[in-house]
Amino acid sequence: MRISDTQIHLKGIRLYAYHGVLEQERRVGAWYTVNLTLDVDYTEASLTDELAYTISYAQVYDVIRAVMEIPALLLERVIWCIATSLFESFPQLTRVHIELYKENPPMGGEITDVGVSATFFPN
Repeated sequence: MRISDTQIHLKGIRLYAYHGVLEQERRVGAWYTVNLTLDVDYTEASLTDELAYTISYAQVYDVIRAVMEIPALLLERVIWCIATSLFESFPQLTRVHIELYKENPPMGGEITDVGVSATFFPN
C-alpha cells in the first residue's frame, strides 16, 4: 500500500491577542481563530506509531500561541510570522496553509469576523 498527500489539520485554534491598525485594537485586544493545514510526510509514523516521525499537534499549537502573543498591525504580517516560525520549528514541512480570523472587528457595522489566508512553501 502507498500513501500520498499526507496533511495534518488544526482547526479552530482560538486565542486572545492584540493585533490591529488602531491603537484601541492593540490595547483592548480581540479573539482570533487560526486554522492550519500542514503538509508533512507521516508515512513512517503511520507504520511505526511513533510520534518522532510526524509533527506534534501540541508543539504546533505552542508555536501559534507564541507568535500570536507578539502584537502586529496587520493580519497579513501575523500569518507570515506564523509560517516562518512553523518552517523554522519543523523542517520536515513542505507546505503550510493558514487562515486567520479576527472576531468582531471595529468596522462600524455588523460583521462576525474578518480574515486572511495564504499558502506558504519553504525556501
